[in-house]
Amino acid sequence: MGADTAAPPVQYPCEMCPLRARKGFRDFYPEELAFVSRFKKGELSVQKGATLLMEGSRNPHFYTVLSGWGFRYKLMPDGRRQIVNFAMPGDLVGLQGSLMEEMQHSVEALSSMLLCVFERKELYGLYRHFPRLAYDLTWMAAREEVMLDENLLSVGRRTAVERVAYLVASILDRAASSGLWPKNATEIPITQQQVADTLGLSLVHTNKIIRKLAERGLLKWVEGGCRVMDLKSLQRLARWEESTLESRPFL
Repeated sequence: MGADTAAPPVQYPCEMCPLRARKGFRDFYPEELAFVSRFKKGELSVQKGATLLMEGSRNPHFYTVLSGWGFRYKLMPDGRRQIVNFAMPGDLVGLQGSLMEEMQHSVEALSSMLLCVFERKELYGLYRHFPRLAYDLTWMAAREEVMLDENLLSVGRRTAVERVAYLVASILDRAASSGLWPKNATEIPITQQQVADTLGLSLVHTNKIIRKLAERGLLKWVEGGCRVMDLKSLQRLARWEESTLESRPFL
């Protein structure tokens, strides 16, 4: 079933949305803001480790992450898990279930999360009356596809060292380019098990790779997650190019 219940009262009206103040996100036109204010039905608070959406479930809602981090994953019958992507503030969660009726993946909270709740039955009104917002949704779906392409490249062709370096560099860049993390931030809240589940590696192999990167002075694991010690060298190893996107849409 997941964590979805009746949405609580709105803590952040759309006019006071904290994401709107960040340079990484584009602003709405007044008529768009009025529509989204009506479209939003409430907010949902989810605790760290809780399952927000469950693969195979049907849910009348989809969400925008307002604060906190989560991850999308698929689970094998024997319990093996593949993390397919991470969700950060401004990202949509559950749109796939809105369009395909049934969730094809699960979503877990990586930290405490606050999400804006939207009813999927009203999604058609967005496409019908607000083409710019419809384009934004298309952009976000295309961006998700690009990230999945890179994840597939990592699993299929990058070496284990390149996989870990690319994953850490890309997550840090996503957070920084959207104004969620300072440009000089060095720490991301991710465990070694989650790295392993994202990259298709065993935990033992992942730990060995992380030790190699730590010996080279590129990163180390601390209580809060992964701390990057030498971002430029890590990016060179990953062949990562920093984002040049000035602003991105959100709903």
